Amino acid sequence: METRDVVIVGGGPAGLATAALLRQRGPDALVLEAGPEPGAAWRHRYDRLRLHTPRLLSSLPGMRIPRSFGRWVARDDLIEYFRQYVERHDLDVRTGARVARIEQDGTAWRLDTAQGPIRAEDVIVATGYNGAPFIPEWPGREGFAAELIHSSQYMNPAPFRDRDVLVVGAGNSGAEIAHDVIDGGAKSSRLSVRTPPQIVRRATAGIPAQLIGMAIKRIPPHWVDPISKTQRKLSIPDLAAQGLPRPEQGIRSSFIATGTTPILDVGIVDAVRRGRVEVVAAVEGFDGADVLLADGSRIRPDAVIAATGFRAGLDELVGHLGVLTPRGLPLKTDGEPCLPGLWFVGFTPTLGGQLREGSIAARTVAAAITAAPS
Repeated sequence: METRDVVIVGGGPAGLATAALLRQRGPDALVLEAGPEPGAAWRHRYDRLRLHTPRLLSSLPGMRIPRSFGRWVARDDLIEYFRQYVERHDLDVRTGARVARIEQDGTAWRLDTAQGPIRAEDVIVATGYNGAPFIPEWPGREGFAAELIHSSQYMNPAPFRDRDVLVVGAGNSGAEIAHDVIDGGAKSSRLSVRTPPQIVRRATAGIPAQLIGMAIKRIPPHWVDPISKTQRKLSIPDLAAQGLPRPEQGIRSSFIATGTTPILDVGIVDAVRRGRVEVVAAVEGFDGADVLLADGSRIRPDAVIAATGFRAGLDELVGHLGVLTPRGLPLKTDGEPCLPGLWFVGFTPTLGGQLREGSIAARTVAAAITAAPS
């Protein structure tokens, strides 16, 4: 059986950052990535995707994203950055190495992979909270006569040209896909919304929205909601007539209640205001070729794209160890082990930018592991 001091499960940004920081401190970690390349999960995001956080606030520790990639980094450029990062830090990344299960092995851990078991003193799970696509069990879903896919399967609008498309879910992916399909020649684009979303400009007067998310940690909590509600009134037109009224809560209260981040507007506001994207009620179920909406109406789209989120997908990996919450997230993360030698990094939703906050968490985990008595 192969033996390592530290194994990191997941070669995304949090895993790569943790490996680089551990290498600086001494331990040489093996990174196991299920996909064919570092950051492989990003390769399956839609073609139009760009980071909503600016380049200077999105770099991993020890290497800046190249200036040539622009302020808002495109998907393929980000994957190239991950490749360069691995090369720069000489990280030991093993691709095509999916970990099926983690088991206790005395005082250490055994990782079961298709290539054989690996024993490690410390295991860091860095597969992220978007590991498993989620589609609700809508009544009649299995008998739906038209096309139904999850947003993770959407790449570009070409397959939806001249078709009536319904996008379900008013998060960032849903908003961008609804905008993308109509730009790409769809006959119509509808966006199904259950709860009116928070919407902020990606940048206002050149100031990125990420800075607001970072500042929320430092601003007195009772200031945040009034500031965010005022900012929306000043920067986002009233879309109530189009089906997107302003939420009664501010950004902080919404984030605490749901864990979801605001929509960062890169075109959806104008598309809704101009009627290019039509907002409809929440989906309640399916009946043959019809989609049943919460307001009692029926629509008959040619295709439904469910931008209904993800789950962490950790049950098969570690669910038997008693380390997960009822929502399937680790009980402890980002610096404190769930069990001796079993760590999690990058599973905390944030308003401060996934890459930046994941790097901060990686630094905490790396420091905790190297400080722990051997």
